[in-house]
Amino acid sequence: MATRLKLLCHASTSAVRTSTFPADEPLDDQGRQKLAAFPNSFLNSLRHNDRCLTSPALRARQTAEALGLTATIDLTLRDCDYGQWTGRTFEEVQAQEPQAMAEWIGNPEATPHGGESMAALIARVSSWLDAQSAAPGTVVAVTHASVMRAAIVCALKAPPQSFWHIDIAPLSLVRLSGHGGRWTLASISSGKTDASGAD
Repeated sequence: MATRLKLLCHASTSAVRTSTFPADEPLDDQGRQKLAAFPNSFLNSLRHNDRCLTSPALRARQTAEALGLTATIDLTLRDCDYGQWTGRTFEEVQAQEPQAMAEWIGNPEATPHGGESMAALIARVSSWLDAQSAAPGTVVAVTHASVMRAAIVCALKAPPQSFWHIDIAPLSLVRLSGHGGRWTLASISSGKTDASGAD
């Protein structure tokens, strides 16, 4: 039997709107309003699952709660650890540490911020996908753009640099289908309130 995986990006926060490396911010008003506007067909699609998981981050837990999902915290779904850049804007880091930023973007193994490398993030998500593939059924996971981008890289067996060419907006939904340890990218929706509930 196949594993059907639905990865949902949490709703927006102040860090998302200001391009800040996130800490543990709550959802902002815009994020809550968009959650409230989702059609029932979409909500029913998410609520029909065999397992529902969430990142431990406040913004992910609040997203799951607002959607009426009873989700179990899965530490592997946590956001990338941005180390000393946490709470700083991308623009600020780019201005103050341009070489470090260039190294981080250019080298998947780099950790100029003292946190988690992109390669380590992708490896973490790859192991998580393997675990999900071993348990057939429908899985809904509320997580972060970084985790979802890493999952797409893994599913497509793309090079790590592909991570930077994937755009995941708040409340985007990525559907993956897994069988025998192999994953197929089924669809990506942008997180708009007209998102389809179709599987």
